[in-house]
Amino acid sequence: MIEEGFSQGNSLLHRLDARVKILWVVLFSVVTAVCDQWPVLTAALALALAVALALALAVAFMARVAPRELVRRLMPVNLFVIFLWLVLPFTVTGDPSFTLGPLVATRQGILYATQISVKSNAIVIALIALITSTSILTLGHAMHALRVPRKIVYLFFFTYRYIFVIYREYIRLKEAMKIRGFCPGTNLHTYKTYAYLVGMILVRSSERAERVHQAMLCRGFRGRLYSLSDFSMRTADMVWMGAMSACVVVLGLWNG
Repeated sequence: MIEEGFSQGNSLLHRLDARVKILWVVLFSVVTAVCDQWPVLTAALALALAVALALALAVAFMARVAPRELVRRLMPVNLFVIFLWLVLPFTVTGDPSFTLGPLVATRQGILYATQISVKSNAIVIALIALITSTSILTLGHAMHALRVPRKIVYLFFFTYRYIFVIYREYIRLKEAMKIRGFCPGTNLHTYKTYAYLVGMILVRSSERAERVHQAMLCRGFRGRLYSLSDFSMRTADMVWMGAMSACVVVLGLWNG
């Protein structure tokens, strides 16, 4: 489930305008992602990546994210990063660094994996700080206030609202399979059963989407999104946005 246990707080990041946080995270993510001079890892690039990671950690500290919670949320990302470490050093051509049986790891592959590791963790840490310090509903309304296309905003809201419903439907169907004696294995029957399971979830999701759409129309929905609260920029929001954006711009110019 999408947890909002840290969305209510009194930290500096909690008090910031949600639009400011979204704009800064987008800017930070783009600049960090394009910090790339591979295959030559210069001192400037290495320092830029270290500064990007330190800046993301500083934002997480401002949001008062618990270290254990931060590590827990970073685990899925780093599982993918570990897979890249098992592949990239041995598949990228370059200068040999060490051998592992018939496999040869190259210096360029190791540096490439290092860049991806630092960039992905820095970007995800910044996103975690944004999400944990802002409620999902506030994020959606902030996206709407920033003129994000309505369909994307609606998709964001409905995904948050109904992903739990679809998950509960999956659990119910899975329990029904167990009651009927299904025991998974590496055979054709198992593959067909799981294919039927996925198909049934898609059918149930489509039926529920149709019912929800009809219910919205009955309640007068005309494609407009309304909010009971308005966003207002304060001096603290502008100062924080200016200072942090300046850091990100300097980071980008430094690497460029």
